[in-house]
Amino acid sequence: MQITKLDHVNIRTTQLDVMVKWYSDVLGMKSGPRPDFPFPGAWIYAGENAVVHLIGVEKDAGAGSETFLKLEHFALSATGLAAFEEKLKSRGEEYRRGELPDFKIVQINVYDPDGNHIHVDFRTDEEVA
Repeated sequence: MQITKLDHVNIRTTQLDVMVKWYSDVLGMKSGPRPDFPFPGAWIYAGENAVVHLIGVEKDAGAGSETFLKLEHFALSATGLAAFEEKLKSRGEEYRRGELPDFKIVQINVYDPDGNHIHVDFRTDEEVA
């Protein structure tokens, strides 16, 4: 067996509708088909792939997990760096830009409404083009 890619992340939230809207409005992702599970949730798609699975919970989103989660962030690859930075600025979204010249990557670090750290990776050759 060989792992070829990360398929999705699963996030518990007490504010399902707010999170669905943020992933759509800020990251340009779309809510899409999801199995008929017996609990609330949404699958958020990047193109044809459901990469963020949200689970709606009524109590503390950390209930049933460790007090201090160990996942620091998840990352998405994207194109359109300049337009994305402009969108973040115009919406007043806080973000941090990081550059990894040895890997030819620019990372835009953002936090969703629940405080989950996401970095969106862009190739630096796109920025020059």
